[in-house]
Amino acid sequence: MTDSAILVEGVRKNYGDKRALDGLDLTVGRGTVHGVLGPNGAGKTTLVRVLATLLRHNEGRVEVAGQDVRTRADEVRRRIGLLGQHAALDEDLGGRQNLEMFGRLYHLGGRHARVRAGELLERFGLADTGRKAVKQYSGGMRRRLDLAASLITEPEVLYLDEPTTGLDPRGRAEVWGAVRSLVDGGTTVLLTTQYLEEADQLADRISVVDHGRVIADGTADELKSKTGGDRIDVVLRDAGQLGAAVALLPVETDDVSVDTDRRLLSAPVADRMAALTGTVRALEEAGIEAEDIAVRRPTLDEVFLHLTKGVAA
Repeated sequence: MTDSAILVEGVRKNYGDKRALDGLDLTVGRGTVHGVLGPNGAGKTTLVRVLATLLRHNEGRVEVAGQDVRTRADEVRRRIGLLGQHAALDEDLGGRQNLEMFGRLYHLGGRHARVRAGELLERFGLADTGRKAVKQYSGGMRRRLDLAASLITEPEVLYLDEPTTGLDPRGRAEVWGAVRSLVDGGTTVLLTTQYLEEADQLADRISVVDHGRVIADGTADELKSKTGGDRIDVVLRDAGQLGAAVALLPVETDDVSVDTDRRLLSAPVADRMAALTGTVRALEEAGIEAEDIAVRRPTLDEVFLHLTKGVAA
C-alpha cells in the first residue's frame, strides 16, 4: 500500500503519427481530488481512457490502486468508476431502474443491486425521484444520477471527465457537493475540467496538461504564484489621469499594465497591505480620484492562459 492512488510515469500514446500523450508524468494521492486542466486536444480524455483500461498506452508505466493497467486490467476495473462527458442513462427508465440495471451489469445480483440502488438514491438526494423517468429530471439531477451509477461498485478511484459540462450554476453546485461528500468518504477523484472555477473549488492539487505532457503541477495557490503573485488593480474615474497615476504606484513603472478603455491600471505587488495603503495615500495626495482599488490573487483563468500560451507542439 502506497500513498499514491494513481501513478503515471513517462506515458506515451500514439494515434498513428499523432502523439496524444508525450512522456506524461502524474501522481495522485489517496483520498484527494486531483484536477487535470488543459485546452482541447491536450490529452486529458486520452489520459482518462488509459487509466480506465479503455486504451493501451505505447510506452511508460501506469498503476491505479496499486495495480498495473496493462498486466492487471481486470483488477483495475474492479477498483475504479468512470463518469464520462456524456450521460450513460436510459432516459425512459426511472432513476432506481437505471441503478439496478447497472448493478446487474456489474453482476451484483438482483437483491444486492436493489439495496445498492436505494443507498445511492438516498446518498445523492434522489430518493423521492427514484421512480420518475430520467427524461423528466433536471440537468443537475441527471448528472447526480449518472455519478451515482459510476459508484455502483464502491470504487476506490473515480474518474470524472468534465462532469459539469452544460450544467447551469445550480446543477454544477449540486455535483460539487456530491463530489466533496465522496472524498470525505475516502474516494480518490481524478477530475478533468475546462471550468477553472471548478478546479479551484474542488481540487487539492492541479496538473496543467498541454500537448500530451504536464507543464505545471501544484496547489491552486502554488500555480497562481507562477503568474507573479498578488496584483493591485486601480480603476480611475478619469482615463486622462492614467499616465499620472502610473508613476504613483509602488512598483516599477515597466511592470504596470494600462487598459485605457476600462480606465484600469494593474501591477504585481510583493506586500499586499503596504501596496494598498500606499496607493490610496498617493492618489489622494495627487488629487486623482479612483472608482475602485483592490489587491487580488491571479485567477486560475490567468494561470491557465499564462502557462499554455507559447508551449511548443
